[in-house]
This record gives sequence, C-alpha cells and structure tokens, in this order.
Amino acid sequence: MTGDTGDAPGRAGGGARTPPAEPDHQVLTSLLGAWALSACSAEETAAVEAHLTVCPRCDREARRLRDAVGLLHTDGSLDLDPMLRSRVLEGCLGRRPARIPVPLWASPYDAETARLDALLRDFGDAEWHAPLRLKWFDGERQTDRRTTVAGVIAHLLAVDGLVSAALGLDDPLGGDGGALSPAERTETYWAATGRPVTRAVREPWREQSHTLVRTVSFAGRGVGELSVAYGDFALPLQDALLERAFECWVHGGDVAAAVDYPYGTPAAPHLHRMIDLAARLLPATLAGRRRSGLAAPARGLVTAGSPGRSLHLEIEGKGGGDWYIALDSPAAVGSADHTVAQVALDGTEFCRLVAGHVPPVEAAAGQEGDREAISDVLFAAASLSRL
Repeated sequence: MTGDTGDAPGRAGGGARTPPAEPDHQVLTSLLGAWALSACSAEETAAVEAHLTVCPRCDREARRLRDAVGLLHTDGSLDLDPMLRSRVLEGCLGRRPARIPVPLWASPYDAETARLDALLRDFGDAEWHAPLRLKWFDGERQTDRRTTVAGVIAHLLAVDGLVSAALGLDDPLGGDGGALSPAERTETYWAATGRPVTRAVREPWREQSHTLVRTVSFAGRGVGELSVAYGDFALPLQDALLERAFECWVHGGDVAAAVDYPYGTPAAPHLHRMIDLAARLLPATLAGRRRSGLAAPARGLVTAGSPGRSLHLEIEGKGGGDWYIALDSPAAVGSADHTVAQVALDGTEFCRLVAGHVPPVEAAAGQEGDREAISDVLFAAASLSRL
C-alpha cells in the first residue's frame, strides 16, 4: 500500500472509483465448502453469510456442510459446559447482530431442539433402540406407552408437523394429517414406518425444527397469532411453539433417562414462559373437566372479564412466580382478592405434573384453603398432558 489517492495513470477524468461487483450466486455457492471449513477470507466470509440470509437453498446446504465438518471431530464429548452455547451466541451477536433475529416467543423451541439434538448427536444403534415409556395422564389416571428413543423422536416429528402444516410447510404425514389429534398423528406415523423406527428419524426431525425456526424468523410481525389446530382445540402459533418446546424438553429428559445421562432444565426465562402457558390453559381445562363430570360444579359464575373465585398458584425456584387461576369460569379473571386456596410447588415439580409424570395425588405441594379447589386444579394441571 502506498497511500496514494490520486488518479491512476492513464485514467481519464479523475472521478470516483467504481466499487467491485458483488460475487454472483454460482461463485458464492462454490465457496460454501471453504466457508464450512472456516477457510474463506474475511471478504469472502462476509459475502457468503450475507448471501445465506436471502437464499434458503444455500442456507440449507451450508448447514449440511457445517454438520459434516462437525462429524470430523470424533473425539468430542457431550460433557460440555452448559453455558457454552449462550457464551458463543453472546460473543457472535456482540460482533455482528443477527440480521434476522429469532422471535422471543420462538427462542425456547430453538433452544430445546438444539439441546436435544446435541444429546442425540453421539448416539449409536444401542441408544437409539433403548426402550422407554411415554407417560401421561388420561383425565382420571396415569397411563403410558412403550416405545424407543427413536420412537420418541418420531413422536416429536409427527406432532411438530401440526405447526409445519399451519405455516404451509411440508407435513411429515403428508396429506393424511388432516385434523388428527397429536396422539392420532403419532400412532399414524409409527404405523406408517411398518417396522421399529431407526436413527434415520433424526435428520428429518432436525431439518423440520430448523425450517420452523427459520420460517417464523423471516415471517415478520403477526405470524405469532396464526392458529395451529390440535384436533379438538387450537393455539396461537406463539403458544404452539412454546408448547412444542415444553414437549421437547420433557421428552429430552425421557431420552436421557433411558440412556442414563443427565439432562438439565431450560433457561429460567424459558421455563417461566412454559409455566405461564400451563397456568393460562388451566381455567379452560378445568371447565372441560367440569363438563365431563370430573370436577366439582362451579360455585360463583361471573360475567366475562370480571374477577372471580381464584386459586393462588405459587411456583418456587427457577422460572417461578405467582399466578391466580380462575376456578368457576374460563372467562373470569383470576384475582388475589378473591383467593380461596393456595398451592405452592417447585417449578420443575409443577412441570412434571403438567407432563403427566407425577400423579396429582402425589404432587409434593404446599396446600392451604379450599381442598376441593386444590384437588380440581392439580387434576386439571395433570390433564394438560397427553401422548
């Protein structure tokens, strides 16, 4: 470099220099392999990464190449620092803010699918075929279904397909998903394999989860309110992805237990959002149980939006907080001034109850006040679970 800013010899005029043209698609595609190996120059890296934000096809190929590079490091271990991912993300975002950030409401799903995928990465055939039982509460009693680790991932793939279908993406059940419930979708997918599910299910599951996160990130405002049908009820997309994050965490724990491996809880903000979703669903679930004769009759109906008889749900520990559950009508507003009972539970214990892993009568809860209201709410919490 000479520092000379004058006109180049032989150049007429002396006008501003023309900036170099951006590489075309074919050139950038040819750089993906080098980019995956971190062998590009700084300029090439910037050009490739800018291209990936606008070209889904190259983005998918780049992800596959990066995954392939990861397979070259066979001496890796699952025993990673649990804060490593957050530190890496923090460092990356500090250097270059994400052009298309993941919506806050999709972050728990993004994090939990990544955690489960990290657990699955080093599994051999023995781990994929390890037996386990999926547990849930069917409304009156705890039940279970025998499957394998691969069967659990197939279950997640099939039910996540509800969100894919709502977004107009490919449904793993094809045109047969229709209005099937999550349990029906799972049984249909299992039956369609015609044999025990194998480790091959990991790739379509992880590709589907990546596609969902990428799609909602690019969709912009308003997509979070899109309705996702679950058969006999529906949830807004932002709640549906939160529910799927909860299922992914719960079943990640099931998988880890089947292979005798530790598995932690979600980040506190994510756990709080999962608990909040369950608390918001309780009044409608309680009303449904009442219509089926499984809960005590309402004692004091009020007009929609008015405060009514409530239970104070106090969640302690990580992700905790206070919620007031309307007891007599899903349209009522929970109120501290109208509290007739209180239940105190650890956050993880409450989530195990909601997942159907703990029978309501065995939930380790601090209880005070109306015993009937307490029982109804605990049973309603367990009834949120399903296959």
